[in-house]
Amino acid sequence: RMKYLTRRRAKRVYDWRGKPLSFNRKLKTYEYGSLVISIEGVPGTMVIQPGQHILIEGEDDDNPYVARVLQLFGDGESLNQEQKKALVQWFVRLSEVPHSKRTLLGREPHPKEIFFYQGPSCENEVDAESILRAVQVRVAPDTPWILKATPKRSAGDFLTSSSFLLSQTPPSTPRTPRHATPSIPNRLLPTRQPANVLEEARIRLHVSAVPESLPCREQEFQDIYSFVESKILDGTGGSGTSVIFFFFFILLNDCTRSLQKLTGQKATADHAAALLEKRFSNPAPRKETTVLLVDELDLLWTRKQNVMYNLFDWPSRRHARLVVLAIANTMDLPERIMINRVASRLGLTRMSFQPYTFKQLQQIITSRLNKVKAFEEDALQLVSRKVAALSGDARRCLDICRRATEICEHSAADPSAAGLVAMSHVMEALNEMFSSAYITAIKCASLQEQLFLRAVIAEFRRLGLEEATFQQVLVQHQALCRVEGLQPIGVSESLAVCQRLGACRLLLLEPSRLGVLQRVRLNVSQDDVLYALKAD
Repeated sequence: RMKYLTRRRAKRVYDWRGKPLSFNRKLKTYEYGSLVISIEGVPGTMVIQPGQHILIEGEDDDNPYVARVLQLFGDGESLNQEQKKALVQWFVRLSEVPHSKRTLLGREPHPKEIFFYQGPSCENEVDAESILRAVQVRVAPDTPWILKATPKRSAGDFLTSSSFLLSQTPPSTPRTPRHATPSIPNRLLPTRQPANVLEEARIRLHVSAVPESLPCREQEFQDIYSFVESKILDGTGGSGTSVIFFFFFILLNDCTRSLQKLTGQKATADHAAALLEKRFSNPAPRKETTVLLVDELDLLWTRKQNVMYNLFDWPSRRHARLVVLAIANTMDLPERIMINRVASRLGLTRMSFQPYTFKQLQQIITSRLNKVKAFEEDALQLVSRKVAALSGDARRCLDICRRATEICEHSAADPSAAGLVAMSHVMEALNEMFSSAYITAIKCASLQEQLFLRAVIAEFRRLGLEEATFQQVLVQHQALCRVEGLQPIGVSESLAVCQRLGACRLLLLEPSRLGVLQRVRLNVSQDDVLYALKAD
């Protein structure tokens, strides 16, 4: 029997050197200053530190990857459970560079050359136990930054350093290492600057862009500021509600998240409620005033309304020092859906944010553009008047303006030399935004179906919610029939109308077995319904 000799793979042992340098609470990682590598049966160790160049396991033993250590860290909930990780900067071999890219060098590349890699497709976080050893880097005397191949090493001399010469030439995409883990690549290049005026206007008009100021709400801002300031200076608590159309706030709608925001503690819902009760009921030295902003108050509605009761009961406590600002979609929300014990604790300081007028919408767009001349004056006035006539929603106005800039740019023979956005571009954007299949279906619906959609919107606004039962909508439907001089239809006919609207997906309905108690929701925006009905 013939025997075959195989080389036994050396087993490496990886340990941190010293204690952690720091702990990242957000990522739950421990940072270390060095990693010690040893091999079973071989004397001596090798120390890996940030800044060193290293070899990392490749697809085979003869072709390891080359990288530079940026950071060493342990990833895990505790020191005993952590995984050893390394953040690295990659280099690629000449064999990994496509032939079409090698011509960009402007010279004949060295067959053993390796290039500095700056692409975003390769993960830069790897398993530290995939590191083979450290290497020395030196500058080549003739060819700038060339890396020579490493000779094949055995287990006995794995600690011996090899000399490498690295190249700074831009490379192609390397292969992803076997032990790489997902991570967000660092931005190595600055963000691209706008190519023209229209592109810059689109960036400024995006709803997520943070403007330099919020015009047309100066008085409301001053009233809220004065209210909060007076409560803080007096050391008292208070609460108030407001109607909102275009503001963005942090949503704090449960005790667990509120406790974590205030103290950094994590607890169950019941325990968090008890801790908050204690915080707002007992006196404490040097106690700071807490301002709690609650968005979408309508969504906190429950049958027992315990959350709302606690929320508005705490500011009334003597030692609470708590100010609650609640945002709702309906001005008379306490009287409509809140039970007496909750409504009685809600303060009478209320502020109504009216829909934007066309002049205000025009001012908002102009303020965001900030002297960027991208629109004709008549075009801005047209889109402002159209949106103000429907809802006064500034977000819809911004979206239409952004789409108009795209239409203007695409219609030009030379996009870089496109002119200003004109009324024709705005009209095309408006027609495009309000010409979906849903809007066409609404325009083609029967008179009773259109009245039913109007009844749905009327009931939503009455409740301050985006959902109602068929029975509630039926009352509005019959009232609209009388207003229009029509004979109100019965329950069966109205239910059939509702089912037809549900079949064409204009409405979302619960199972029909619930009958008049089934809940009804719109599957399109209220703006689209109003636009279709007005256009019709």
